Amino acid sequence: MLDTNVLMHDPAAIFRFEEHDIYLPMVVLEELDANKKGLSEASRNVRQVSRFLDDLMRDATRDQIMSGLALPSNLSGNHGKAPSSGRLFFQTQRLSGTLPDTLPGTGNDNAILAQTLALQALHPEARVVLVSKDINLRIKAAVVGVHAEDYFSDRTIEDADVLYTGHDPLPADFWERHGKDMRSWKDGTRTFYEVSGPAVAKWTPNQFVHEERDGGIEAMVRRVQGTTATLELVRDYRGERNGVWGIHARNREQNYALNLLMDPEVDFVSILGPAGTGKTLLTLAAGLVQTLEHNRFAEIIMTRVTIPLGEDIGFLPGTEEEKMEPWMGALMDNLEVLTHSAEGGSWGRQATQDLLRNRIKIRSLNFMRGRTFLNRYVILDEAQNLTPKQMRALVTRAGPGTKIVCLGNIAQIDTPYLTETTSGLTFVVSRFQGWAHAGHVTLVRGERSRLADHASEAL
Repeated sequence: MLDTNVLMHDPAAIFRFEEHDIYLPMVVLEELDANKKGLSEASRNVRQVSRFLDDLMRDATRDQIMSGLALPSNLSGNHGKAPSSGRLFFQTQRLSGTLPDTLPGTGNDNAILAQTLALQALHPEARVVLVSKDINLRIKAAVVGVHAEDYFSDRTIEDADVLYTGHDPLPADFWERHGKDMRSWKDGTRTFYEVSGPAVAKWTPNQFVHEERDGGIEAMVRRVQGTTATLELVRDYRGERNGVWGIHARNREQNYALNLLMDPEVDFVSILGPAGTGKTLLTLAAGLVQTLEHNRFAEIIMTRVTIPLGEDIGFLPGTEEEKMEPWMGALMDNLEVLTHSAEGGSWGRQATQDLLRNRIKIRSLNFMRGRTFLNRYVILDEAQNLTPKQMRALVTRAGPGTKIVCLGNIAQIDTPYLTETTSGLTFVVSRFQGWAHAGHVTLVRGERSRLADHASEAL
């Protein structure tokens, strides 16, 4: 038994239950009809569900609908699920299901509960499960004796703890087991190693590996072929000579992030980390160097999801860029850091800030559909609040010469129905793992201030 919010969340949900039969009560169809109008993501999903149902019911007879419609088994993008082999049933008769007197009212949730109880009585040989993303409905279902579950098929991974971090320590005996037939060579300022052994099979391109001891190597995996991998020593941006727009990495993970951000061979970078780890500052510094000094990109485009932390303050005046400015406090704060050392006093800093802002454009996500970015450095801030579908729509905007950087913290999700395992940011980190032109780093150490570090731990 599917609740309406499952279909509004994932329009292809009816194809993702493998061998199980699916039942849609009439109240769910009524709720879909009531929510079909509008330009929101939920309304678009409802219209897509209606199209799916219309395709399934086309040319179906009354008897076929009564006995259940076969679900297509060749649907692509099935989230790793087995092909559908169950059937889709609609409510074709009035079921006499009565709720306990402890549940007053005649709301749609109670109607769905009543239908589930009636279905249990009608099919005692089957296990009836109510699938809903509404926590309160699942609680009420447990109270009245209905087995209810959350919708799990939209999860990219089973647990956020197993999400790819982008960097791994080398085993203590790595060189004893893998250094026998090692080759090394230099290409300009770059140093490469070719190693073979059992540990190599688990590596992916653009993953970082390091030795835990002081002075140990830090390298990026460039290629993996079976049990042979090519490593390149990373550039050390922690030294005074290798700063990026006056910014230096303060820890190993920040150094890895700068290596990815400055690498012209990497088109897509995702950086995860809690507040204060330097995600936005490092990304902006790398973008300014490559835009203003190297002329690799024409301009920097920055955008984010506009979800307020507290109460909404209402409509904002001005153009698209002016409306987005209150949401871009992180950009303004980091620009102040990047222009703080400008010569010429306050006038010089102001002139530098105006120059930089001419090359940094703030854009709203609402107007991204249909656009193509050529030679742009695109920053998606707070990307954990995007759904996988929205993330796909944004990343596919990239044209030739464009680099996309996704920043976020999956522990701070404000979008309803999104979790750490279903966020669009988790989705792209998992799906881009192993692609030769994508890289990911999870930052772990806060570098903002001792107060912010203590607050992150104590609060």
